[in-house]
Amino acid sequence: MRAILAILVLAAVVIVAMISLGMLNVNMQPGSLPTVKLEGGQPPAVKADVGEVGMGYTNKTIQVPTVVMENKVIQVPTVEVEKAKPAEPATKAQ
Repeated sequence: MRAILAILVLAAVVIVAMISLGMLNVNMQPGSLPTVKLEGGQPPAVKADVGEVGMGYTNKTIQVPTVVMENKVIQVPTVEVEKAKPAEPATKAQ
């Protein structure tokens, strides 16, 4: 699927490049849709018998996993940041 999509995108890029470079000139003329006339007829008759779906609840006993939380001491990375010291005002040297 990806290969087909990649080919289509590549083809579109090539066509746009050819048109922009003047290597491809597309002359289009306006067209019109054909006239369609429908007369008479009757849609098919359909009769369908469908079943029923019932919803409800039932109590059941099932096995459920449990999670136990415990405290452990572990090492975690820390980051310390020192702010830059404010610059001292420049004094004039004489």
